[in-house]
Amino acid sequence: MLRLTDIRVTFNANTASEVRALQGVTLDINTGEFVTVIGSNGAGKSTLLSVIVGTVRPDYGTIWLGTNEMTDWSAARRAQHVARVFQEPRLGTCGSLSIAENLALAAKRGQQRGLRLALSGSRQQRQFADLLARLELGLEDRMTTPIGSLSGGQRQAVSLLMATLLPMRILVLDEHTAALDPAAAARVLALSAEIAGSQKLTTLMVTHSMRDALALGTRTIMMDRGRVALDIKGEEREKLDIPDLLDLFGQATGHAVDDDQLMLS
Repeated sequence: MLRLTDIRVTFNANTASEVRALQGVTLDINTGEFVTVIGSNGAGKSTLLSVIVGTVRPDYGTIWLGTNEMTDWSAARRAQHVARVFQEPRLGTCGSLSIAENLALAAKRGQQRGLRLALSGSRQQRQFADLLARLELGLEDRMTTPIGSLSGGQRQAVSLLMATLLPMRILVLDEHTAALDPAAAARVLALSAEIAGSQKLTTLMVTHSMRDALALGTRTIMMDRGRVALDIKGEEREKLDIPDLLDLFGQATGHAVDDDQLMLS
């Protein structure tokens, strides 16, 4: 359903600070697959997600969503099909607006969406309350609370809800639990898997945790220096533990990952 063919991205080309962020990445991701993406800093993980959502344009290669080539689509046009949740909860929400106002704007993604136009009455408010209740955080009783006053975990849970509020096809999670404490991270990860499964979303989740990379989803991609070094799924993936994954990575790349580059547990 999502196909990337020979994607290449170079930043600061032909300068002393040139970075070849992606070097010929080719991926076919099926509808409903939950793919975890792992790799050390500078491996190309976030650039890969940025290419998919449209905030980075590849220098070479093509991107297809079903039968539609979207290589040249703007990020705004892709927003009707692709949603992203960032590492920092503040990036996906407006802190000075209430929870309800943030949800109302998310419900108008891809449309004309001034705040007055976005807020459309008591029926919508009830729908938002029902959605918030599913988070089991008590936020349905705090809809007029500025979202900036929430904890990081609460705010990220609402960000995830906002990203998936409209019918869409691809969910991109960019280290979206990295800024959270362990308890909040576990809750948001569980919520991510629940939403992705219930809505049958094609999901890509970048993480630094090898444990989370193997525990969640149906497929794991390990990147190294702008390339896909490992791509494992099915029974092969189910049998792996963290040392196995590290061994496979070493065999594929010829070098090991430093312990401080990834969270191994």
